[in-house]
Amino acid sequence: MGGRGRSRTQRKHFRQSRENVWKRPKSDDATNATPDDANNGRDPAWEPFATQNPAFDEYYKEQEIVPAEEWDTFIEYLRKPLPAAFRINSSSQFYVDIRLQLENDFMKSLQAEDADGSEVEAIKPLPWYPDNLAWQSNFSRNQLRKNQTLERFHEFLKLENEIGNITRQEAVSMVPPLFLDVRPDHFVLDMCAAPGSKTFQLLEMIYKLTEPGTLPSGMVIANDLDVQRCNLLIHQTKRMCTANLIVTNHEAQHFPSCHLHRNQRGDSQIGNIREPSIRQLQFDRVLCDVPCSGDGTLRKAPDIWRKWNSGMGNGLHGLQVQIAMRGLALLKVGGRMVYSTCSMNPVENEAVVAEVLRRCGGSIELVDVSTELPQLARRPGLKKWKVRDKGLWLASYKYVPKYRRSVVTPGMFPSGKSHEETSELDHETEPRQFCENGDGNPENGIQVTDGSVAPTNSVEAEVSPLPLEHCMRIVPHDQNSGAFFIAVLHKVSSLPAPAATEKKPRPSKEMDASSTQPQELMDQVKDGSNGDDIDLSGEKDVHLSEATPAGDLLDTEMPEASLDANQNKVNEENDSEANQNNVNEENEKQDTRPSPDGKDDAKMVAGKRKLQIQGRWRGVDPVIFYKEEAVVGRIMEFYGIKESLPFKGHLITRNNDMNHVKRIYYISNSVKEVLELNFLAGQQLKIASVGLKMFERQTSKEGASAPCLFRISSEGLPLILPHITKQILYASAVDFKHLLQYKSIKFPDFVDPDFGQKASELMLGCCVVVLKREGQAPSDSSQDFTPIAIGCWRGRTNISVMVTAIDCQELLERVSMLLLTKEDLKPEGDNPSIPEAGEEGKINGCDIKEDSTAMAPGTLD
Repeated sequence: MGGRGRSRTQRKHFRQSRENVWKRPKSDDATNATPDDANNGRDPAWEPFATQNPAFDEYYKEQEIVPAEEWDTFIEYLRKPLPAAFRINSSSQFYVDIRLQLENDFMKSLQAEDADGSEVEAIKPLPWYPDNLAWQSNFSRNQLRKNQTLERFHEFLKLENEIGNITRQEAVSMVPPLFLDVRPDHFVLDMCAAPGSKTFQLLEMIYKLTEPGTLPSGMVIANDLDVQRCNLLIHQTKRMCTANLIVTNHEAQHFPSCHLHRNQRGDSQIGNIREPSIRQLQFDRVLCDVPCSGDGTLRKAPDIWRKWNSGMGNGLHGLQVQIAMRGLALLKVGGRMVYSTCSMNPVENEAVVAEVLRRCGGSIELVDVSTELPQLARRPGLKKWKVRDKGLWLASYKYVPKYRRSVVTPGMFPSGKSHEETSELDHETEPRQFCENGDGNPENGIQVTDGSVAPTNSVEAEVSPLPLEHCMRIVPHDQNSGAFFIAVLHKVSSLPAPAATEKKPRPSKEMDASSTQPQELMDQVKDGSNGDDIDLSGEKDVHLSEATPAGDLLDTEMPEASLDANQNKVNEENDSEANQNNVNEENEKQDTRPSPDGKDDAKMVAGKRKLQIQGRWRGVDPVIFYKEEAVVGRIMEFYGIKESLPFKGHLITRNNDMNHVKRIYYISNSVKEVLELNFLAGQQLKIASVGLKMFERQTSKEGASAPCLFRISSEGLPLILPHITKQILYASAVDFKHLLQYKSIKFPDFVDPDFGQKASELMLGCCVVVLKREGQAPSDSSQDFTPIAIGCWRGRTNISVMVTAIDCQELLERVSMLLLTKEDLKPEGDNPSIPEAGEEGKINGCDIKEDSTAMAPGTLD
């Protein structure tokens, strides 16, 4: 058999003898040490990661990333563990309660223990984050295990994070969305969105001030190139329960544009879809949080110390410029884009911003945001730096050897000038001609073929004439955080058209060991999460590589400027982009269009290729408008859905077979417009997830006999609740708590007999039980508070809860706070017909366990 049982990847890693740095021997294994271990000099005990790298020190000292007098403090903080940080999600109906619990319970109790001599540091709100919604604490796992108060706090964080009331996220990672100035009517693009914490922030911003039962007019498109990271992104944003989100799977630098040509109409060609109000997909705000070397995350990812080298930033510079340029091309005139990295390297930061400004001319300006968030400690961007390549410090592009110019480009330097006319190294300089000392580093320069020596370290770095001081750098020792770089860009006019002879930057094929390929670099970087701290407890290991999968989405590059035509009138001269990434001119003349109702009408176009439809994205389910009038009519009648909720035309599914649809999703008007535009434009967007899961088919025997086969999903309940008039029950706090405790109760056994009577009068099937607050009349929809409600099943003799166990636990705690005295509760022993707490699963043959997993792209319903 040999090695045939192993996969190709395993064999490759075996040949390379790849070290698994995350599985070090545990200290407990020291007792199992063998004599051979001692003889070979191996320490069987666990050893911490090295927190030093001479190349790192040399590089950032030369770049003057911090003043020389602060260097020791800077390094000291980099070697300390990163404080834990989390953010209260303002979209949660309990966010005020959670904030009060932190301020009045945990904050005070932890401070009290600190006063008693414990080493525990009290939790505190981040002063620069609005409304005390972001918090930071500094504790270790040992403290969590040994300290009862901290253990309770840790359990609180895990529960609220899983439900979605809080998000664990590195503090500096919360900063970039705050400078986007997002409003509820904005179309927002998150270009490199996974794992999704910043996307969650953007969704909160467009939902700000939105009334219950209504949706904002804006939306968010969250994109990531890696399918596995898209799954994590979907899992994160699913907790938001939003109908205003589309998750896509594209290379950011090739993110497609959807736009219609002047002679393109929808009514007669694509299943009676009206012509969308938007003819071109552009965005009011773009978050460009690009893949980077990630050395700003050293405090939480110490393995970066070992593998860091200056070539990591050099290899990613070109990709970062491409992504930033694509984001600006997709940005509306007057819009704002934030470029950010979790790297400290100026080649990935200021050099990228400077190159983008040069390419865009005066159409883009760098915004001075120094007065915004005044309590956030930040430093101005650098105006001068050098480039490190092959162990050589290069102060200007004119000192770059000719054979290295495919790797080191003019855009990496402050001036951006090529100096080709005056270059001193316009010779075929070979690696053997470097003058090196014993360490392999050049002494004073490099010797070229004519015998001259080009100075390196002795030459002062160029100074950029651009206002790069308007960028901001966050360094660890200013506010005990990670490191981050942020630049805010404003689009004042359309981008200039690229010159016909201009060469598009492509990843270089010539990368040495210290400057590896971008794909390999991103495999080396910790996880490319740019500071997002995701709690994966209970989840399987997720590979978070930023590497581009083989045979990726688009095989051609798009001109950046061609998107900047008038939004209401697309110029025919801009068809070059359409020929590459949108509907071909031949396609415009055909009568066949992709059909949104699931019928594939695509034909061979002019004998060349099929029309670009969703099916071309291998492994991804189509997005289909759900137009089964009979089913939709029964749903509306069963729940008494009012006309106040835009319903017809806002339902979609991911299954071509209308007879076996398990889930129906609801989309906002803004998402509906984008989907219609996407259909008409040839379905350019590769959609991994879209819409809010509103209804699920009930598959039990009892469910099949119900008047309506679809029950309301927990995710969709908050949106639809204000708009339904039937199948609603209002329960007292006691009966509501009993339902959460026992999962199923027979009609006569409710404490309030009127509630049991009304429950028995409902139709068989899904129903909604709403917690009746004190002073609230039944069916009162004018209350000033958001109602607490759960989805249930009205069986033949009982009411059963259809809520996950974790949600039941959360709601049970909230309801317990509303009960004034324990005497209000009927003793549990007086209800013999109530099942024991903890019973869940199938009740009366009805599967009541809510699906809590995110639907993975590529799986049919």
